[in-house]
Amino acid sequence: MDYEGLVTYVGNATYGAQAIVALWGAYCVVMVWRRVAQKRFRSEEEQTEFLTAVEDPLARGDFDSASGICEGDVRAVPQLALLAIANRNLGFSKVRQLVVDRFQRDLMADLEHRISWINTVIKSAPMLGLFGTVLGMMGAFAKLAAAETVKPTELANDISLALITTAIGLAIAIPLGIAMASINVRIRKMEDLIISGLTHVLENLRDGLEVRGRRGEG
Repeated sequence: MDYEGLVTYVGNATYGAQAIVALWGAYCVVMVWRRVAQKRFRSEEEQTEFLTAVEDPLARGDFDSASGICEGDVRAVPQLALLAIANRNLGFSKVRQLVVDRFQRDLMADLEHRISWINTVIKSAPMLGLFGTVLGMMGAFAKLAAAETVKPTELANDISLALITTAIGLAIAIPLGIAMASINVRIRKMEDLIISGLTHVLENLRDGLEVRGRRGEG
């Protein structure tokens, strides 16, 4: 394989790498977006309705009724509330730590893993574009050095490789950067809602444990 053929081969491989990077970045964005939508309440009012429904049975120690309200709901607050109720015999302080650890491990850690990949794609896509730019310019200069006269059309493929890969890299990074900004806002809102909801649930759980303690129940 001559030098020109090598440049063409590596250039096509660069296009392929950019396509893979773009698809992976888009996939991670969709997964994070769906994960956040799945785990949060759509609005603060909707979460308040849930908290109001579970508040009374929790506060009076009717943990079976409170568990029934939470069961089948895949959102974070109901699931963590169910975890707290199921482990209430550990004591309030241990239950609170357990819920916080599970929230960080099962939800936030998964989101952070996906987000790290999105950030990697945002950084690597322009670098692949820059690699294509350097590769195209190397091919163009190699043709200039190998012949006394070179027609502009003979340089077209190398120059187009340099420009197109750069444009593709930016076209990948810019939308993902905007999507990442939107995702960060959604995650912050979700985190605020969940922390607020868990605080409310744990306060009611503590009241319920005190009520059952006064009645001599476990």
